[in-house]
Amino acid sequence: MFSQLTDSLENTLKNLRGQGKLTEENVAESLREVRRAFLAADVNFNVTRDFVKSVKEKSMGAEVLNSVTPGQQIVKIIHDELVAVMGGETKEINLSAPSPVGIMMVGLQGSGKTTFAGKIALWMRSKKKRKPLLVAADVYRPAAIKQLQVLGKSIGVPVYDEGQGNPVEIIKHGYQYAKDNGFDLVIYDTAGRLQIDEELMQELEKARDAVHPDEILFVADAMIGQEAVNVAETFWNRLNFTGVCLSKMDGDTRGGAALSIKKMTGVPICFIGVGEKLNEIDLFHPDRMASRILGMGDVVSLVEKAQQVIDEKDAKDLKKKILNNTFDLNDFLKQLRTIKKLGRIKDILSLIPGLNKLPLDQIDEKQLVYVEAVLSSMTPKERKKPQIIDGSRKARIAKGSGTDAARVNAVLKQYESMKEMFKKVGDFAKRQNNGGTIGSNYTPPKDKNKKKKR
Repeated sequence: MFSQLTDSLENTLKNLRGQGKLTEENVAESLREVRRAFLAADVNFNVTRDFVKSVKEKSMGAEVLNSVTPGQQIVKIIHDELVAVMGGETKEINLSAPSPVGIMMVGLQGSGKTTFAGKIALWMRSKKKRKPLLVAADVYRPAAIKQLQVLGKSIGVPVYDEGQGNPVEIIKHGYQYAKDNGFDLVIYDTAGRLQIDEELMQELEKARDAVHPDEILFVADAMIGQEAVNVAETFWNRLNFTGVCLSKMDGDTRGGAALSIKKMTGVPICFIGVGEKLNEIDLFHPDRMASRILGMGDVVSLVEKAQQVIDEKDAKDLKKKILNNTFDLNDFLKQLRTIKKLGRIKDILSLIPGLNKLPLDQIDEKQLVYVEAVLSSMTPKERKKPQIIDGSRKARIAKGSGTDAARVNAVLKQYESMKEMFKKVGDFAKRQNNGGTIGSNYTPPKDKNKKKKR
């Protein structure tokens, strides 16, 4: 995500970070490079021009704090400007309206509307505890209704459809069905076209006027860059949509759409698609995205992802095992599966400052598959006591996992290295806590030499 823009900006700002003093000359030179980086990332020309102008004015007029270098100061200014360009604050869906809350998905054919409708339904059910209904109102694209039905079934969300009927009437009937059957959220999947036409716009206007949705979300393919902004402006002029969803953000190495669309339409981005799976959707946080663009990582998002998949009891059990040096291959397998729930390894590492500069595209996700296969081919007893795994057991494990003895040995070696590392962590924690436990529940030992109060 944004790798091309991130690399360009990092190279540009590297020289400024080491400057002892900001001058008009070195700021101007750096901003010329920033302008080139933005235009290469397919950012709208007017957005680029205003961005560079604003950064220049604030850089030359800023008082440099004693605790930072002038170079660090301009990086902060650029970060703040990126946040402002992308909307400033996170756009939340309005769920305070009378039930059922209506969300209408609009956009061109192929932008990802139907998939995004399913993603939002799943997100609303799992994160906001809503009871959503999907309405299949795309009666023109072949298999659009079937696609929504398959998506709905896979996430356990009902789909209302009337086959190849009148889309405006389907939307009206879908709203009434949701109201009569206790659904507190209804998401309308509308039809798109390969290009904007008057017939499409009139139909969407009629659908909007029929049910007055609380939110109209324009879905754009992030990978088409600035063209997404041009399409968005046309939809905005006719529909006054309330939010933007950018699909395929995980494949967008440039960032032109994300950096242009709020400035050009005045409407914030609310959701981004970060993968093909239905749970791979994130709220769009301008401040976190600015940090990612500048190569600073996004630890807050990583922590939020971890909180969703890590069970508190499991975390406490793991802590005890680290302290007592009883971490076994069953625990290794459990942690591996937890990591897989977080997402792709390269996506996780990209959120960690420093590690996001590694050649993440070279990471082979298949290695985790092999490790899990080897561990799954062991018996619970073997995972509990790996020391009993002899040559014949290794041969059986290799055959069961579809690998070879060398792979089994490599996994056992990885485990021993991890166990040794955890032993050192546990020993250090015990020394620090004088035999207590790690965490906020720890109470330091009393000072025996401290005089008692009389």
